[in-house]
Amino acid sequence: MTGTGGPLAGVRVVELAGIGPAPFCAMLLADLGADVVRVDRPGAVSGAHDLLNRGKRSLRVDLKHEQGAAVVLALAERADVLLEGLRPGVTERLGVGPEQCWAVNPRLIYGRMTGWGQDGPLAPTAGHDIDYISLTGMLHAIGRRGGPPQVPANLLGDFGGGALYLAVGVLAALLEARTSGRGQVVDAAIVDGAAHLGAMLFGFLASGDWRTERGTNLLDTGAPYYDVYETFDGEYVSVGALEPQFYAELLERLGLTGQVPDRDDPANWPALRERFAAVFRQRTRQEWAELFADSDACVAPVLSMTEAEAHPHIAARRTLVRRDGVLQPAPAPRFSRTPNPPPGPVARPGADTVEVLQDWKIPAELAESGAILPAGE
Repeated sequence: MTGTGGPLAGVRVVELAGIGPAPFCAMLLADLGADVVRVDRPGAVSGAHDLLNRGKRSLRVDLKHEQGAAVVLALAERADVLLEGLRPGVTERLGVGPEQCWAVNPRLIYGRMTGWGQDGPLAPTAGHDIDYISLTGMLHAIGRRGGPPQVPANLLGDFGGGALYLAVGVLAALLEARTSGRGQVVDAAIVDGAAHLGAMLFGFLASGDWRTERGTNLLDTGAPYYDVYETFDGEYVSVGALEPQFYAELLERLGLTGQVPDRDDPANWPALRERFAAVFRQRTRQEWAELFADSDACVAPVLSMTEAEAHPHIAARRTLVRRDGVLQPAPAPRFSRTPNPPPGPVARPGADTVEVLQDWKIPAELAESGAILPAGE
């Protein structure tokens, strides 16, 4: 591994400060080596533990100042990508919309992150992750039989259906711009991305292999061999023995070979689940982890976020790392020739003003206009 800056070294990204998925996308690009400058607002604060701001540099700009938009346009002129997560039409009103940016840089990729998208009846309204995944059918599908939908934190919407799709769209548009020489808008909507993540389930639904009743299907805790079970010490293990050979090994390790009903008949699932539950309650989570450690039975201990760091596999791959004493996920994915740099420090609003103005060659008249505020103002 001979690279030093990651696969996106040399790519310049401007992020208009926001919350949630757009900052995560910018963090991901920074993890991959891009130079990300976050344009923070006056009065913005960012704690030392705000990991979505790691690896970036910050410039504090008053966009209401008469020269505020000019500062952002000067950054856009030298950037490859601009990311924003505001409501549709806001950046246009601020003077930094796509057309205004393309006037100074026709190759700029303009990434827009919203929940509802840039158009449609709900586009101008507020919402959050939970609302977006509700309308796609994805939230309805998560939960146990007879129970309410279970909220998967904001992982499925904000980050899975939002930030990651924005990142893929931006990188695809960058690749296309190499040929066309022209930028374009990437309209990343969480409703679109969350629905797209459900492609396999929609296929199952069409083929009759998925029911809209929660907790009755192969992958939603309906099948007893794809579920979690409580252990003797009140902890849990996960079981994902879908394939016949893995299931056979599961039964062998549990001492249940030839003692349970046919799993292929859903009518037997309640009895099978009851038997599994009784067996798993006989040992602690650690005892089960040791029993299944070298097997293909697809059984794993359910670890908390603080416990995960010490697991031998997580530790060996350094999937979780510490910087400045803060536990955090390492950059992903990994590259053989241009490895990612380690996680960068968390950007503090305005702390990188001098370096950004110099590196991005911002004209002196803009730097001295009063639109750019130093840290702490």
